[in-house]
Amino acid sequence: MLRDPSLIPLSRQHQHALALCVRIQRALRAGSVDLGSLQSEIHQHFSDEVRFHFAAEEQVLFPVARRFPELATLADELTSEHARLRAYFANSEQGGMDREELEAFATEFAAHIRKEERQLFEALQQRLQPEELSSLGAELQLALEDTAQACRLKPSASR
Repeated sequence: MLRDPSLIPLSRQHQHALALCVRIQRALRAGSVDLGSLQSEIHQHFSDEVRFHFAAEEQVLFPVARRFPELATLADELTSEHARLRAYFANSEQGGMDREELEAFATEFAAHIRKEERQLFEALQQRLQPEELSSLGAELQLALEDTAQACRLKPSASR
């Protein structure tokens, strides 16, 4: 099913996160793991995008899903997964991840994203009316505004 325009900003961020997971998994398979560099990238990705993404989902998207009894459990599962993933992100900031934890993080993060895309997003697109999806998109856009600010390049002081 095509992604409704209201959910495309989240889907784009999911693509960025999946690309990070793939880079981690490839590095682990190749045996060329720079733990510090990967953890720095994970932390930067969280600071620039994921923290805003999780907040938008928890404050805007998941409450809409919970209006449907058949999606409430899924929204609760996704919220719990956010908590586990935040622990990984915090550990990456401290530089405390080893190879096994990096692998577990990449696997869990990718599975979480796929669950949101394949289960939650699809279900919401089927259940919400076009005007409800449009309203949801506007709320998500507002919730994600900080992401755009965090991702803007700061002007160089030395010109």
